[in-house]
Amino acid sequence: MALLSEDWYKDLIILFVTILLGAIFYLKWTYSYWNRRGVITPTVSLPFGNASRVFLRKLSFGEEFKDIYLEKKPKGLPYCGYHFFIKPTLLVFDLELVKNIITRDFSHFTDHISYSNEEKDPLTGHLFALRGQRWKNLRVKLTPTFTSGKMKMMFQTLIDCSDNLVNFMDALSEREEPMEVKEVVGRFTTDIIGTCAFGIECNSLKNPNSEFRRYGKKVFEISFIDSLKRVLFQTAPQVLDFLKIPIFNPSITEFFIGVVKDTVDYRERNNIIRNDFMHLLIQLKNNVKLNDEESTGQLKSEVHAKGLGDTLTLEQMAAQAFVFFIAGFETSSTTLTFCFYELVTNPEIQERLRLEIKTVLEKHDGKLTYNSIMEMTYMDWCVNETLRKYPPVPALTRSCTQPYKIPNSDVVIDKDVQVLIPILGIQHDPVYYPEPEKFDPERFSPENKAKRHPYAWLPFGEGPRSCIGMRFGLMQTKVALAVLIGNYKFSLNSKTRYPMVLDPKSVIMAPLGGVWLNVEKISD
Repeated sequence: MALLSEDWYKDLIILFVTILLGAIFYLKWTYSYWNRRGVITPTVSLPFGNASRVFLRKLSFGEEFKDIYLEKKPKGLPYCGYHFFIKPTLLVFDLELVKNIITRDFSHFTDHISYSNEEKDPLTGHLFALRGQRWKNLRVKLTPTFTSGKMKMMFQTLIDCSDNLVNFMDALSEREEPMEVKEVVGRFTTDIIGTCAFGIECNSLKNPNSEFRRYGKKVFEISFIDSLKRVLFQTAPQVLDFLKIPIFNPSITEFFIGVVKDTVDYRERNNIIRNDFMHLLIQLKNNVKLNDEESTGQLKSEVHAKGLGDTLTLEQMAAQAFVFFIAGFETSSTTLTFCFYELVTNPEIQERLRLEIKTVLEKHDGKLTYNSIMEMTYMDWCVNETLRKYPPVPALTRSCTQPYKIPNSDVVIDKDVQVLIPILGIQHDPVYYPEPEKFDPERFSPENKAKRHPYAWLPFGEGPRSCIGMRFGLMQTKVALAVLIGNYKFSLNSKTRYPMVLDPKSVIMAPLGGVWLNVEKISD
């Protein structure tokens, strides 16, 4: 018996129209999610919901939510709905509600919107992506590795890498060549993180095609297929699990796990102890209790020999080293890129910063030390203002883990609904920062900070899931600034787009076309 009638083409048309109408009905019902709950939502369009500009790469992720924030928040809205394709998301504007979500009522919002499948995609088993108790257990283990004492231990590594940076810049200034800031400082931060996270000298400043540099950049090269994967892990991660599709290119996974395995084997076989992140991971692997002392301590523990306590597997070590490497080199180099752009377009600020560096170093016999960096308060203000105007990660995300009734309202955030905090919008709100497009480090003087809501500046997040590597990221950013601003003068090269335009295709905030600078060495 035939499945279709003699007019089979009519049956196909009817089937197609039925499926199409069904899909449209489903999407319209899905896109009425917030309206049914009395939550105002920007105009929705098929098939991407509110995210058509982001999905089609016409506008950067951060600018999309900044625009919505600056449109809706002045109307008195504490939040609004948003549909990322078929996934309902709540955009939160009110800072007290932000505080509730990421700190006070954290038990309802413990997880990031991220994908993790340790079995099929080992590098996704890192601290940022893990959820629930798995995240909590690992956070407790890793927290001691980022204390001030551990930062002091690693500081000399940063100084050693800065010597190569000076040599590179000297050669550049002699040739009178312009420099693309992101590329140069990206190679510098790659060398630092490669050394601290893996104990390997990457030599990216000498060899721009070093393996670490190539694989580090490869992670951020987002193809159309990669964009589709990101849509899936935000809207339907079960599809990735079912089809066993990894987020990361298998070659990236193979490289980082291989490097960690070789490093661990070599150090344990030769009982090598170093002041770096890899050594701390090896201690955790071997069940050594970490503390905030300046000595690195033993490599192995009697506790491990007795088989007591939880330890890190090789894959878990690789995942932590990987995210430390990726987040560390990319976010710091991004911050430095934007900071240099502002310093060259505001030369009086560049000169004031240079004077502070010179004055502080004179008190420390001309030596760049951990303590001298901590004394550079104006530098701290410059970095904070850069992070205010250009937060590398322009939005915080949370997944609701149990139903949450928004205080003073009838709205309930359902389990698994996504919550997004538009950092870029908040940090460009003229209510908190008058003339928000102006670069003004004075905003971060103690007096001015005291006047603002503490949650009006969130480049590192806040609460239990705040950025664990904040101290390290700020430290390497400030070392780079001290070395470069202290020894060279910079001006804007004609290759730089002015005024700046953000790259709509970049996941991390980035200037379109890069930032090109002229370099002049300061004579003694």
